[in-house]
Amino acid sequence: MDELPLKRIFLTGHEGFVGRTLRSWLGRPGQAARSYEIVLPLRCYDLRDQASLEQSIPAATLDCVVHLAAQSFVPESFRDPRHTYEVNFLGTLNLLRALQSGGYKGRFLYVSSADVYGQVDPAEMPVDERLPPRPRSPYGVSKVAAETLCGQWSRTEHLDVVIARPFNHIGPAQSDRFVVSNFARQVAEIKLGLRKPVIEIGDLEVTRDFTDARDVVEAYLMILERGETAEIYNICSGQEFWIRDLLATLLRLAGVDAKVVQEPARMRPAEQKRLRGSYDKLHRRTGWRPSIPLETSLADALAWWENRVRNA
Repeated sequence: MDELPLKRIFLTGHEGFVGRTLRSWLGRPGQAARSYEIVLPLRCYDLRDQASLEQSIPAATLDCVVHLAAQSFVPESFRDPRHTYEVNFLGTLNLLRALQSGGYKGRFLYVSSADVYGQVDPAEMPVDERLPPRPRSPYGVSKVAAETLCGQWSRTEHLDVVIARPFNHIGPAQSDRFVVSNFARQVAEIKLGLRKPVIEIGDLEVTRDFTDARDVVEAYLMILERGETAEIYNICSGQEFWIRDLLATLLRLAGVDAKVVQEPARMRPAEQKRLRGSYDKLHRRTGWRPSIPLETSLADALAWWENRVRNA
């Protein structure tokens, strides 16, 4: 379908990393032509409680919903898979039912994850949307299940659904539970003399496809505006970055030297060694391509952490 005259957007997870990034992105100069208005919840809600969603979301007044909220930390999904399934799968079901009961008639963007692809052979890279999901974590399983649920609602409930599969994304204000932000925090603390020059790491000998979160949220908006109903779109850089190189860049940007110490607790089971995606389908449909260089993303993340730890 062509561009939609979107006006009023509801974001689940609007206070999370990506939710805040999207709100800030819409507020920057040059976005006025889109005429977006972010609608905040009427009260606090819990995705695990359909009634609280019904009381919090003015469904009939909305033009689109972006479902960002999730339990998104992979190690936590191994520790407590039930909670991950309740939030990510049953929470999505509760949200869909709450919107339906409220008379929602707009477009629904489900934000999934490239973790659904699971263990990928290097011969299958770059990964595109035709690769069958083979999740290797409870988090990935929960996202596959929710994707399938959204597809079912598109077919049987006639909901206008589009699905995004973002690969790893980074940027200022990301939680330090995630690898690059964790490195940025440690490097910032060393630079400011608040930590010994020792970096605690997991496995540096892996690659990932990283995209700046600001590019990611622009992709979400373009999928909302131009994506085809019931289709899935990868969001990625199309590049393969070694984790060790990202750490080296952060250290260079900060102008510090540090000893690197590997901690067994930071190692993940069934670690995917290499990953690179393809955004060709998204580009063909919407024209989107990443625009923010990785070094800019790293510099901005480092500056954010320097300010955060300096003023803590």
